[in-house]
Amino acid sequence: MRIAIGIDWSDQSFSAVQQTLLLFRPTTVTLVHGVDLGVYDYPAVAGAAALQGYEEFRQAMMDAGQELLQRTSALLPSNGIAVTQVREIGSPARIVLDQADKADAELVVMGARGRGKLAELVLGSVSHRVLAHGTRSTLIVKGAPKRIRRALIALEGREDAKMIRNWLIAHPFRDPVELSILTVVPSLQLADPSNMARFERWADTANHSAEDLVKTTAAALMGPSSTVSVQVLSGDPAQTVAARSSEFDLLIVGSHSRQGAARFLLGSVSHSLVHRVACPVLIIR
Repeated sequence: MRIAIGIDWSDQSFSAVQQTLLLFRPTTVTLVHGVDLGVYDYPAVAGAAALQGYEEFRQAMMDAGQELLQRTSALLPSNGIAVTQVREIGSPARIVLDQADKADAELVVMGARGRGKLAELVLGSVSHRVLAHGTRSTLIVKGAPKRIRRALIALEGREDAKMIRNWLIAHPFRDPVELSILTVVPSLQLADPSNMARFERWADTANHSAEDLVKTTAAALMGPSSTVSVQVLSGDPAQTVAARSSEFDLLIVGSHSRQGAARFLLGSVSHSLVHRVACPVLIIR
């Protein structure tokens, strides 16, 4: 399995590397560190050859980046995994995405620092930008690394159910994981009581379809060493999944990111959940 991991000096970054090894058996790992020079990265500033201290600052940042790569590499097994180290100056998120494409990574891993949703949208973060702009499956790691024993798979529909199912079959976990498959039928407010009969028929159809969806997905993921359970709930999808995730070690969702400005203004259930839950989130694309 080809994995690209974005790293910095944060505890969350080191946790991301360790959590990856607890979850999967990578064959190649690309460690990516984007050296963010801040205001010094602007061409008008960086181009000022006479700027006092610029070259020393730039070299110190590059040296620190090399030390970080060496320390992080020491966390990986010395055999069985081909490790590539990348250190570049520029936007860390863009560098991670570019290197993931170059390595044809099957998974991108990022540590999350736990910023609130509003601050995340206003200020941004590397993990948020990688998730917002990326096209590859992404693991967002929160908290200390731990063995994943129970995972919640939240399905929105048949398209992402197929995507999640195919990805998990192609990329099995290192150890057996108890899977629970959930889909949430959105609750609707009935403004006109005269439509009650029509609403009940819709609710009946929606629930039958949801039950078929989780059972079909469970059947495909069932194996000799796996335990799979299913559940259909009603309510607000993001709130309901977030509440259920508190009982699990990992949340797995599909990504239905909108394109362009709508993606940033409206978001998606999967992106919303990244900000709401405390456990690691695997977003499958």
